Amino acid sequence: MRRPVLLAACCLSLLAPPALAATRAAESYGPNARKLQSVVPPKSWDKAEIRLVVNHGLMARSVASFRANDVLTQGELATLVAALTQQPADVPANPAAPVSVVQLDARLVKALELSDTAARLLSAARAAGLSVPSRFGTETVARLLGLRTNHLAKDDDLELLPNDPVTRAETAYSVAKILRFSGGEQQYVEDAAMTFVLPAFTTWQKRVLKTAVRFIGFPYVWGGMSEKTEAPFGVQARGGFDCSGFVWRVYKLQTYPGGATLNATINGRTTYQMSGEVPRSKRIAFANLAPGDLLFFGPKGPRSKPSSIGHTGIYLGSGWMIHSSGQGVAVVPLTGWYRNSFAWGRRPLAEAGLVAG
Repeated sequence: MRRPVLLAACCLSLLAPPALAATRAAESYGPNARKLQSVVPPKSWDKAEIRLVVNHGLMARSVASFRANDVLTQGELATLVAALTQQPADVPANPAAPVSVVQLDARLVKALELSDTAARLLSAARAAGLSVPSRFGTETVARLLGLRTNHLAKDDDLELLPNDPVTRAETAYSVAKILRFSGGEQQYVEDAAMTFVLPAFTTWQKRVLKTAVRFIGFPYVWGGMSEKTEAPFGVQARGGFDCSGFVWRVYKLQTYPGGATLNATINGRTTYQMSGEVPRSKRIAFANLAPGDLLFFGPKGPRSKPSSIGHTGIYLGSGWMIHSSGQGVAVVPLTGWYRNSFAWGRRPLAEAGLVAG
């Protein structure tokens, strides 16, 4: 039976031990200060989340002392997880070491007793022949749970890559999300994961999807189309993708041996252009989707016009897609809004003559 994730209110024993706090303070201002500096500039976007976390006796004694822009340490994470699970804290080998985004997500997934579900997702992807990174399962679960946030376009410099040190502010957002769970979130993820059984891929489907899954966990960046630092609209981001930028990266920018025709298939950079480049006769209905197809979503479903298509993703098969949206690059089932808003698909691999139409 799953243990409840929460918590007695305002218990000072849930805070970092005094010795660790002293060590952390020394490192924050001493010769090793750079180790704990955030990779992002100090901004305040998370007041509500910090307030909720502090009110539950977590991470700080007060909002004023929260240190939102500091990097989360392994010692702080151990204390936090112990409080969430009401279990004894693990003792990390180096309590002052920074925690990455991936490490935070993995620990929270474990605290929610969803590690087996994450492992099942990872195993299913690899069984289908995809060379997915080891973070695939835990990042899929964390993002299905909504544990990441998409910053406003003007704050895209706040977005973090999977292996970046995670800030206490981002941690507060994830923890606040868990504190607000209504009770069915974990079961939803477990049920969804049971349907993640991918089909056999053709050689070209596998090549394209291998590129796509490499970027699991990368952030959503408005105008972004690269895993490297860029400033698509004047705000320098460390890397990331918007929805059509992700498709552009996979189909247009990636070099595939013998794939010159594929790179030339998509011409427009926006969802409007990509969705409108195929005539109605070439649009793929939901029931006929194949792995590697582009998916387009609009307010009127199949009756939408290209000018109203507002989202796109890449079909994985078995009712799942990979896309870049509010949770960054994530794998999601085509249910709810995605199913209701599905407009049509497009098959670039067939347009390029690489698979049957």
